[in-house]
Amino acid sequence: MKKGLFIVLEGPDGAGKSTVSKGIAAYLEKFGHEIVFSREPGGTAISEKIRDIILDCEHSEMADTTEALLYAASRAQHVAEKIKPLVDSGKTIICERFYHSSLVYQGIGRGLGVEPVRAINAFAIQQTYPDLVIFLDIDPEKALMRKLEKTQGDRLELESLDFHQKVYEGYKQIIRLSPEIQVVDATGEENTVIRKVLKILEKVI
Repeated sequence: MKKGLFIVLEGPDGAGKSTVSKGIAAYLEKFGHEIVFSREPGGTAISEKIRDIILDCEHSEMADTTEALLYAASRAQHVAEKIKPLVDSGKTIICERFYHSSLVYQGIGRGLGVEPVRAINAFAIQQTYPDLVIFLDIDPEKALMRKLEKTQGDRLELESLDFHQKVYEGYKQIIRLSPEIQVVDATGEENTVIRKVLKILEKVI
């Protein structure tokens, strides 16, 4: 059986990852791909319970190290139970966020260091890497305001703008060191952004 695809969308909160996911799915379905959507933290029953703990606004006392380890634990379950089995069976997974988010949010945003966070996530994902990583590039303040217009915001979304700006600059740092990440300007109209993503995707499939 042909191996499926594992596609990851990264970017600031509110960058439009869900919208772009649907655009990718509509395109790939024309080629016979069976699409499964997922997200991080989350994606499985266990991982979603961990997500609830991580993002609960009442957990302001959570240590940064605890946060990083919970993300890695959620990801380990996600990979073992869902991502690897489905991709191995020929299905295509489109996931909002993966381990690059931890490198940026916890490694840089929380100041834990990229390499320690990379190490715990390498253990978590067990050599399961995406076929394509797209970073939707948009000003973090603009993206966050767009997101908070629709939701009340979770524990990380409600962090200071300085934190989100630090995360954004962290993404830029990680991108310079990660040739697997493809950058797409996400400031335009939805259809324009999706077309840019699909142009990159064509090279993968």
